[in-house]
Amino acid sequence: MFDPASRIQDYLVFGEFGDVNPSITDSSTYTFMSPELMEESFEHEIEGCFLYSRHWNPTSKYLANALARMEDTESAQVVASGMAAITSTILQLCEAGDEVVSAHTIYGGTYAFFKNFLPRLGITTRFVDIRDLDAVAKAITDKTRVIYCETMSNPLLEVADLPALSELAKKCGIKMVVDNTFSPMIVSPARLGADIVIHSLTKYINGTSDCVAGCICAGEEFVHKLTDINAGATMLLGPVLDSTRAASILKNIHSLHLRMRQHSENAMFLAKAFSDLGLTVHYPGLPNHPQHGMLEAMMNHGYGYGGMLTLDTGDAATAKIFMRKMQEEKVGYLAVSLGYFKTLFSMPGHSTSSEIPEDERLEMGLSDGLVRFSIGLDNNIEHTLQRIKRCLLDVGLI
Repeated sequence: MFDPASRIQDYLVFGEFGDVNPSITDSSTYTFMSPELMEESFEHEIEGCFLYSRHWNPTSKYLANALARMEDTESAQVVASGMAAITSTILQLCEAGDEVVSAHTIYGGTYAFFKNFLPRLGITTRFVDIRDLDAVAKAITDKTRVIYCETMSNPLLEVADLPALSELAKKCGIKMVVDNTFSPMIVSPARLGADIVIHSLTKYINGTSDCVAGCICAGEEFVHKLTDINAGATMLLGPVLDSTRAASILKNIHSLHLRMRQHSENAMFLAKAFSDLGLTVHYPGLPNHPQHGMLEAMMNHGYGYGGMLTLDTGDAATAKIFMRKMQEEKVGYLAVSLGYFKTLFSMPGHSTSSEIPEDERLEMGLSDGLVRFSIGLDNNIEHTLQRIKRCLLDVGLI
């Protein structure tokens, strides 16, 4: 059985003076021992030789190597945000006249990029229910270059059938790109056939909500294309991750397996409790989740089902009062993002998914009363449940 935590555990990098933490390379440019070596570095990458930190930085390279090991890909690159990872990947794969087939339930920023920005470059997107493989197949044309989805969709937590989608992509000769932000270590998309795996490192992988970063995990060939001096999307668009931040994330990734287990354990506890109370809760760890069995077949066991769940309060007015009361009760913070050690909650329809038109949100089942939870690392989750119950009682949901 593949164990991503063990892969990271076996990755040792020594600092310049034998430090247990890698030295931070605080430099934008690098010296060469000869003009000839500088010239050669602009022609092709030379192992252990760096020319400019927009291209590669030693500290960022360490983090990229760790992420590649975690996702079991040949290579990886780290960038300045999750959106930088998504936009750079798509712009590397597509040009004017090309098409993308994308899941319709995706992060709002991704949706806006596909729906509003790419058409300016002559690239169109066909949005489909990614769970309907026939609909995905029908949406693919001779202009399609990419199938795009999230392992667990944001915010509805629909689970994509990655092996089946990969088989379809390979049959059509196109690339499959998977955003795995909600499920690091839980699912390894590359092992299930994904060509490129993307993360917003801002979330679970860093885990402390103190930076913005992203990564692209893929084969050596694709990463070389991204960093190509003459035509690479990351090289020319310049979404550089600062080396100090890269070093900080690299430290945090070594505790990711422990954090994911606790996030998952707490989320499962609350999801079961909400369900027992007769509330409308969506959590892939519950047996009644439509893709529960499929996720069981795809996942790396031992890390749970993730820390994300949603609760439908019925309408926006109720959701707003409920969230305000939860913050007053110190359940957590009324804030966007996820993966923090404290619980975060928001209304996706009026925040992280607000870029999606209302009629499309309703069609996909994203109601105005939906509250998205990123469950924290609470040591006493029973205590948290009692606080949430008081809030539910106050708004008449129980």
